[in-house]
Amino acid sequence: MQIVDLSAPLDNDADWAPWWARTKVKRQSHRFGRFVAWLLFGVKKQHLATGLCWANDVLQLSTHGATHVDAPWHYAPTCGGAPARTIDEMPLDWFFAPGVVIDLRHLEPHAAASVDDLQAGLRLAEHMLNPGDIVLILTGNDRLLGDKKYFSAGPGVGAEATRWLIDQGVRVMGIDAWGWDQPLAVQAEEARRTGRADIFWAAHFVGVEREYCQIERLANLDQLPRRGFRVCAFPLKVVGGSAGPARVVAILD
Repeated sequence: MQIVDLSAPLDNDADWAPWWARTKVKRQSHRFGRFVAWLLFGVKKQHLATGLCWANDVLQLSTHGATHVDAPWHYAPTCGGAPARTIDEMPLDWFFAPGVVIDLRHLEPHAAASVDDLQAGLRLAEHMLNPGDIVLILTGNDRLLGDKKYFSAGPGVGAEATRWLIDQGVRVMGIDAWGWDQPLAVQAEEARRTGRADIFWAAHFVGVEREYCQIERLANLDQLPRRGFRVCAFPLKVVGGSAGPARVVAILD
């Protein structure tokens, strides 16, 4: 069995991430741990086998600031006319399932993948979708992690293509880019130019009609075969959360 890590590193990113989605890791040393042990329990250096005590880290992050799973609640307060489920309400069996990689690296950087694009990718993977499959979109944008360009890079997946995946029984889909949609700046410019309300965040808004989850900010999809593996993407159980950070891996026999 081989395990491939599909998660981006979780570390301080203030020098490149937008302010509203930053991750902060405050590291507390073993020396600091010794101070805490003294403060809480009165033990001193001579009471500790190494003269030091525990290390600790304090995390401050957006639920969307690392590799994460979006819940239906992220897209809208309702889904299909009912209250949208939050990440702690999603069934765990959605997040451990056979996976398939669809390679979209050939598309233009600002493109939104169509149904034809997905079907062509599946033919290349020699895979027919089954209900419950987890579809992973390979764009290659994980190469930009640590660079501000990461947040404006594409391609993404269009709304009709997203609906088509759901129609095939796909409940979880993921991408190795910042977001599932094509770059938001491109969508915003088109929405302002046309005055239309069906362009900006269009693929995400499919979740207003149909229940599904996205995995965003994946990495290393190019290390996977196109099929023949399982995806494990259990999100943290954030009560009422619009998303849950996840350590996503692929398991290959």
